Amino acid sequence: MKDLMGMMGKVKELQSKMEDMQSELEQLEAEGMSAGGMVTVTLNGKGLMKGLTIDPSLLQQGEEEILEDLIIAAHNAAKSRSEDIAREKSAELTVGLPIPPGMKLPF
Repeated sequence: MKDLMGMMGKVKELQSKMEDMQSELEQLEAEGMSAGGMVTVTLNGKGLMKGLTIDPSLLQQGEEEILEDLIIAAHNAAKSRSEDIAREKSAELTVGLPIPPGMKLPF
């Protein structure tokens, strides 16, 4: 019974740490760029877009499709970076816990 109480305490501690990490992820910013920085997308750690910067030289009539592709590429780069940071923070949080390999925590 003592082990069960200790485990329940660890679960509550982990829950508290996860809530703190969720708040931290909302404040985090990850940038993704394309076309050598001519298009920049900024996302928070939860994947919400916080900013978009487009070099004025890309705003030419008839070039819409290229610009769309560059925005998508920058967004995907920012999303990948954001997910990497969240994964790193999650790994730091769960060090020493008996979690099966490959199990993803809910973020």
